[in-house]
Amino acid sequence: MVASLLPKLTNMSKIGKQPVQIPATVNVTQIDKQVKVSGPEGELYLRLPDKIKVEIKPGQVLITPLSSDKKTKANHGTIRAHINNMVTGVQKPWTKQLEIRGTGYKASATGDKITLIVGFIHPVDIAIPPGIKVQIDDETKITVSGVDKTMVGQLASNIRKAKKPEPYQGKGIRYVDEYIKIKPGKAAKTTV
Repeated sequence: MVASLLPKLTNMSKIGKQPVQIPATVNVTQIDKQVKVSGPEGELYLRLPDKIKVEIKPGQVLITPLSSDKKTKANHGTIRAHINNMVTGVQKPWTKQLEIRGTGYKASATGDKITLIVGFIHPVDIAIPPGIKVQIDDETKITVSGVDKTMVGQLASNIRKAKKPEPYQGKGIRYVDEYIKIKPGKAAKTTV
């Protein structure tokens, strides 16, 4: 009945059409235009944009666009991806690992901030958002974890931006297993 009222939609998002599977340990509810996902690790909320409908069935969530305009098509797959990331995050927290390379470079976490000593005349302080955990091992290995994938990624990016790896010696902050292409210095160049 509802399908007959909707306009015929073409070119729907390939990601958006896929249902989000809900494990037994996760609970998904909707109140007005807000979706709540709760699980053993915590709970997350997502405000739905206009013209996107979320239907919660036993064991899965379906996301449907109510229009075929460009903005709604773009939101269709994005909302599905956000809900899927929320379901995954409340089961097992998202993590990002970074490492610091450089003589005298180090990090420490106190309370709700990270202090980085990375070659500047002053330490760099970065605030830790609520709900995000930061663990520092050996003063050079940083692990950021939390249920919200966006906040974990943003904090890890902010930490990396404090001192990006430089291209000649590779000193700075990088993600674990990130490849940095090292440029040859002036001494390595041959003269003709």
